Amino acid sequence: MQPQTQYDAETLGEYYAAVDLGSNSFHMVVVHVVNGSVQIIGKVKQKVRLAAGLDKDMVLSEESMQRGWQCLETFAERLQDIPSSNIRVVATATLRLAQNAQDFIEKAERILKHPLQVISGEEEARQIYLGVAYTSANQGNSLVIDIGGASTEIIIGNDMQPIHMVSLDMGCVTFMERYFLDGELSEANFDRAMEAANALLDPVVDSFLCFDWHNCLGASGTPQAITEILVKQEISDAIRLDYLYNLKQQCIDCGNLSNLVIDGLEPNRQPIFPSGLTILLALFERLKIATMNISGGALREGLIYGMLDNVKHNDRRTQTINTVIRRYHIDKPHAVNVRKLALNLCKQLCNQTDFCHLDTEAVLDAAAMLHELGLHIEYKKHHDHGAYILNYIDLPGYTRLQRAAIRDLVKCHRQTIDIAPFNLYHDDVRTMLMGLLRILRIAVVVCLRRHQQHIPEITLAVNEHDWTLTFPEGWLKEHPLINAELVNEAWLQHRAGWHLTCV
Repeated sequence: MQPQTQYDAETLGEYYAAVDLGSNSFHMVVVHVVNGSVQIIGKVKQKVRLAAGLDKDMVLSEESMQRGWQCLETFAERLQDIPSSNIRVVATATLRLAQNAQDFIEKAERILKHPLQVISGEEEARQIYLGVAYTSANQGNSLVIDIGGASTEIIIGNDMQPIHMVSLDMGCVTFMERYFLDGELSEANFDRAMEAANALLDPVVDSFLCFDWHNCLGASGTPQAITEILVKQEISDAIRLDYLYNLKQQCIDCGNLSNLVIDGLEPNRQPIFPSGLTILLALFERLKIATMNISGGALREGLIYGMLDNVKHNDRRTQTINTVIRRYHIDKPHAVNVRKLALNLCKQLCNQTDFCHLDTEAVLDAAAMLHELGLHIEYKKHHDHGAYILNYIDLPGYTRLQRAAIRDLVKCHRQTIDIAPFNLYHDDVRTMLMGLLRILRIAVVVCLRRHQQHIPEITLAVNEHDWTLTFPEGWLKEHPLINAELVNEAWLQHRAGWHLTCV
């Protein structure tokens, strides 16, 4: 038998890289694609603040270009191991604006040994939307916002198709340089920055307000920083306008950038946080945004997936769940049974209440499919183990808030009901999750025999916290084990303040 010297390309997969020369930071992401699964294996980000080197005549300083070139020298080493056809390098707003951009580009291409493309604002917006759509699957129209160092992209899209998009010349680096002189964080400086942002938004606001969108997603940057602040302060919620007003006041109370300390704000984000916050405030007010979640990707992910013609992008959530099921050896047929029953009960619940959201079923679907994730470790506390794993693995296709909800549903799907994790959510989200938790727990109990033929048609009647489950005549008597477990579940729900009757 001849020794194997070549390996199947499908098994080994291929490597791809995307490099984004942004106005604030330079980014590189490297992925490994195996059997249609896209795995991020490397991310590099360096604060270059290229836009800070633009003078009033839009000429880049030698110092700022040197910072950029030094960063690219570190990127170049990693790119040597990746086929040139699998690499895409783009630059955005600052190099669109700079009069001497070509000087920077020529040397950058020599360093990287790869062509560099300065993309238009519209192309940047399109790629950002695709990166968001690939990694944060949503139903209906979505509003996507990306606040960069020198530009802000606003996009309306549906599924994988961007519909309307603009790129505006306002960014967290340029606004900090213009409106927060000497780092002064005064009400007057915030007002000046807001006035400038509103002037740029005036011509485009109406063209976005005429669309009816269901989701608003922030791509990296300032929204990411604000979400990290909320997480640090134990607030499980989307970004809301009242949080932004509160953060603005905290900035003003600090007086100066040198004194800016907010729990959860990373030091490297501090210099441009107030200016980015101002732009986001203007967007929330003018576009009438109620809540914003964080997307799973942006420009770099758009570039990566744009190179992957052979990867199906239209169902990232299904691909994600199947990947986790394979990795952690979850009993998929049983998970599907639990999911089917849970979704059936969920539809009945939503028909009788008004607290279901657009992605209610998506969150419940994932929690049901992954509720036995922790069995990979051991049985007794597999709900805790599952929640721990979900706290650290990536779930492409789900926002940060959705991932947190899935984790907490898995954590509380069995044994004594602990509602403490759900107290960290906003009121309307918490009410929804309490309903999904009850449904998931019921579905797990009814499916305990792990065979589809033992799962009955169940009718759910809801009267606030009082729920009645109606089973086929004689079914509970014929299944004494499940009946006993339902009695125990009714007791556990009673201790949590709910009432459950099974007839």
